[in-house]
Amino acid sequence: MGQCGITSSKTVLVFLNLIFWAAAGILCYVGAYVFITYDDYDHFFEDVYTLIPAVIIIAVGTLLFIIGLIGCCATIRESRCGLATFVIILLLVFITEVVVVVLGYIYRAKVEDEVDHSIRKVYNRYNGTNPDAASRAIDYVQRQLRCCGIHNYSDWENTVWFKQTKNNSVPLSCCKAALSNCTGSLTRPMDLYSEGCEALVVKKLQEIMMYVIWAALAFAAIQLLGMLCACIVLCRRSRDPAYELLIAGGTYA
Repeated sequence: MGQCGITSSKTVLVFLNLIFWAAAGILCYVGAYVFITYDDYDHFFEDVYTLIPAVIIIAVGTLLFIIGLIGCCATIRESRCGLATFVIILLLVFITEVVVVVLGYIYRAKVEDEVDHSIRKVYNRYNGTNPDAASRAIDYVQRQLRCCGIHNYSDWENTVWFKQTKNNSVPLSCCKAALSNCTGSLTRPMDLYSEGCEALVVKKLQEIMMYVIWAALAFAAIQLLGMLCACIVLCRRSRDPAYELLIAGGTYA
């Protein structure tokens, strides 16, 4: 490979390190988004291990910032040791992101079973008079996802809260947002959201997991390119100890 090729590889590598810094922020944002969203739906999803991909991706984001710093310094200074360290860390992070993708797919497949297992328990704990955490979670989900009940609004008839109130009504969070005079009465089903919440909660949680998977895949591809460029510079550095520095314009002695 000629001097043009090695210079191009170094330039691309520096540019990739800048991307790593941006990626660090994006990955941390994705991980934080998963945590925040999970907090809204945690009553419907009992398996805390689902947060493992989010924890890993935040850790990877933090590490990418450090990697970008090491990579820039090593590339500009033509440090063989620094570039070797850069490649090794990138390889470890790449393997970690592959693990994130695998775990993401595993937990994404488990979402439906987890929600189906827990959602009835949550609805049976609903207390509209003195709302507890489960009650607030149900009202939040029904308003945000525009749904009512597990499969439809009729599911409320089987809950403890419905039988205790004896007013033939569902929570006001089941009322369509555009209606101001809705009382939640089952005698006016047209005022209520017709779609059940279970399918929408599953869809939302699966979408969240896909954000993690796609983020990990995207930056894993960038890291592969970074490792390739670093290896090119390392190989050239080993064979030819005298070539132009990226910023000095002279030769390396």
